[in-house]
Amino acid sequence: MKILFATDLYPVSENEKTTPRTLYDFVHGFRAAGIEVDVIKPNFIFNSFLRKKPFYKTGFYNDVYNVNYHTPFLGDVTSKIILHSMPGVIVSHMPSGTLFAYKLAEKYVLPLICGIHVSDLEILTNPLYKIYFKPALLKAFRYAKLLACRSEVIKKKLLELYPEFENKIFIAYSGVDENCIVERTDEDLHNKIKVLTCANFKKRKNIDKVIKACKCLESFDLTVIGDGKLRRQLQRIDKNVTFTGHLPRKEVLEYMRKSDIFILPSVGETLGMVYLEAMASGCITVATKNEGVDGIIKNNLNGFLTSSDENEIKDILLNIKNMDKKSLKALRCNSYSTIKQYTQKAMCSYYLQQIFKIL
Repeated sequence: MKILFATDLYPVSENEKTTPRTLYDFVHGFRAAGIEVDVIKPNFIFNSFLRKKPFYKTGFYNDVYNVNYHTPFLGDVTSKIILHSMPGVIVSHMPSGTLFAYKLAEKYVLPLICGIHVSDLEILTNPLYKIYFKPALLKAFRYAKLLACRSEVIKKKLLELYPEFENKIFIAYSGVDENCIVERTDEDLHNKIKVLTCANFKKRKNIDKVIKACKCLESFDLTVIGDGKLRRQLQRIDKNVTFTGHLPRKEVLEYMRKSDIFILPSVGETLGMVYLEAMASGCITVATKNEGVDGIIKNNLNGFLTSSDENEIKDILLNIKNMDKKSLKALRCNSYSTIKQYTQKAMCSYYLQQIFKIL
């Protein structure tokens, strides 16, 4: 069997800092399982510049074919694509990938699986998209054999909008490299509790709320990994916070393994691999209620869920500080048991099982 994987959320270069590697991990996981996968990156140029993504000319880059479009996939977008061998299925992720893949699947009468992200829900609910993008996306979803929701939260929100899709939804969680998982179930907290957060500095990440919450607390030492336009503004909140700037993933994991708590009260997250990596590194992990990782993290069982309110964040941090050894160990053990189930290999295997069901 051969899979054609279509998405604009795919790193063309190893040096891309702002493109998540979650879909890259799926592709390479499929290949590791013996499946042939071709990758097409359909790129609506305006959208690329709007999101400040690196620009590449149309052509092959290693194992990725980048194809540029000046209009948002109007007309015969398939004319730029030559399929040298026919895939058994097309898998798409992100709205641009899905709009492109739908036209290709319809032309060649191929089964289609559409990945559903936060950006897809935005198109379905934002009035700005109701004239073209929303109807086009719904056509693709109705044509698709399966819809791969990237989290339990996204599945719930999609079904609230369109209950008709219930029988063709599965959850396509990402997973962590099993070699990154460490066991720290017997560790006590440091005397000065080491708190870590990590993100690109965007308003929706709510890093300012973490800094303000920690500023009010004694015996907490906060480190912030990341960079962006908001850096100076964030640094002014508390001069005692350590800012590392952007770090390679290997160094981020090293910081996580030395930290007690990882917290990121971000909103608008599809999933948030950084939470899974924090759990894999043995951190007590605090994520956002009703966002991507809610469902994997269960409040007070294997981690904590919070809003972006700084007082609620402060209360959770104090709650962790005051946990007795038995409760702390139970929480760490539950987190360790959970993350062992969410490996890249396991998640890719589950995704492939769903694909095989429709073939």
